Amino acid sequence: MIDKKSKEIGKRLRQLRKDAELTQASLSDKSGVPANTIARLERGEHRISQDTMEKLAKALKTTASAILGY
Repeated sequence: MIDKKSKEIGKRLRQLRKDAELTQASLSDKSGVPANTIARLERGEHRISQDTMEKLAKALKTTASAILGY
């Protein structure tokens, strides 16, 4: 089930990735998070875990708060 919060996080994650000029595959390589998981997160189909958020934030050179929209 897709909830509103997951969709919002997904939109921010996609924008942060594009701002960093990374593909899902290259973000996967940098973060260690599988590309299919990144795709599902960006579509809002999967709730992001703390561990995954920290890996993605580090790879994107941002903070977990930026991904969450705080």
